[in-house]
Amino acid sequence: MRRSVKQGSGVSRDYKIIAAGSALSPVLVDSSVHHHHLMMTRLSVAVIGAGAGGLCAARHLVDQPDTFIFKVFEQTGRVGGTWVYTDETNTDQHGLPIHSSMYRDLRTNLPKEVMGFLDFPFHPTDQSFVHHSDVLKYLENYCNYYKLGEHIEFHVQVKSVSPLRLMEDKIVWKVVVENVKTKKEATYDFDAIIVCNGHYSVPHIPDIPGVETFNGTKLHSHSYREPDRFTGLNVVLLGASSSGVDISLELAQHARQVFLSHHLAEPISCELPSNLKQVPEICSASEDTLTFLDGSTCKADALIYCTGYEYSFPFLEDSCNLTIQDKRICPLYKHMIHTEFPSLSFIGIPFVVVPFPMFDLQVQYFLKTLDKTITLPSREDMNAETENDFQERLAKKMPPRYAHKLADSQWEYFEDLINGMALQPIPSLSLQGEHGKEPGG
Repeated sequence: MRRSVKQGSGVSRDYKIIAAGSALSPVLVDSSVHHHHLMMTRLSVAVIGAGAGGLCAARHLVDQPDTFIFKVFEQTGRVGGTWVYTDETNTDQHGLPIHSSMYRDLRTNLPKEVMGFLDFPFHPTDQSFVHHSDVLKYLENYCNYYKLGEHIEFHVQVKSVSPLRLMEDKIVWKVVVENVKTKKEATYDFDAIIVCNGHYSVPHIPDIPGVETFNGTKLHSHSYREPDRFTGLNVVLLGASSSGVDISLELAQHARQVFLSHHLAEPISCELPSNLKQVPEICSASEDTLTFLDGSTCKADALIYCTGYEYSFPFLEDSCNLTIQDKRICPLYKHMIHTEFPSLSFIGIPFVVVPFPMFDLQVQYFLKTLDKTITLPSREDMNAETENDFQERLAKKMPPRYAHKLADSQWEYFEDLINGMALQPIPSLSLQGEHGKEPGG
């Protein structure tokens, strides 16, 4: 069987679809190469997720049709990933966990002037901090402009990714996917994998002694949508990173009393609403009462965890040899390339960054390693550099869970990627003190 796939150049190519046993196993091999011995065999790439990172990967892949063929697998019915707002929580109509952590009135905590992809600025508007719906529209425009939709398989969930070693230095990736509507599976072989499934969808919920006895509402900010349901209630939020502060300010306009529980070294110094009080960390809970580390207590109707998220790659088989311990993913070179399997990459792992420009640089860097424009160091040297970076963080008294936190060091990271690609510096990223905040933390 053959399938025609239209490439970014506008030229249709035929691809063999090989049946393996009873499973349909489309192996992306360009049949046209057999008709011209001078044409280099193209590399097949799977992109997992059609959020901002996946769209960025597709944009750069589609720009090199003589080098790459690719598919993007997206388990929902539209692009945008975490920027797709829904009133739904828990699971969707197909039984999949809701991916987005957007709440109804969220605005960006980065100005749009620095938030966009490097070659695709936001449309000029009066406001710098735009509503989440404006970001989604921006991503849809990006997708349409580069004609990426034809490369995306919607409602297709990646179930399994595993490496198959064909020879000493050749890995092929076996990818099993499932159509979430029909439940039909298909198996693909790819030369490389770009993981762009995001890391703001699996809540981190810390253990609080006695919280199982608490009779009030309990939810993570991942499932928070709007403040109206908390009108007239006493609400405690645990965690004072960007989401915790933003949601507490929003709730203060509706709730009777809001308590913002955190372990910041210094209290938030800006003026807060009179019914918003900062308190220490929660140390225990009972049926209707929360107790804080200083011994104080409060009666609470609701507890909202604003405690961040976990990295999660449930589709990666154990043979991928990836470990996640205390939010440190190993072994990742430059926070993105698997050192044992350098044809496996992860876009967007670092946090407290300007994300879209970072995706842009990471994708371009990885693709240049695939086409051999960039020669990676040996596995041993990559592991050594990665471990050195981690040890330097520990020496600075950073906890292990900050292994991928960049903040002010993101500029050095960007410069490292740019220098590795021999690109010109990017003046628009030379900002003073502007960097992303950790969502949901």
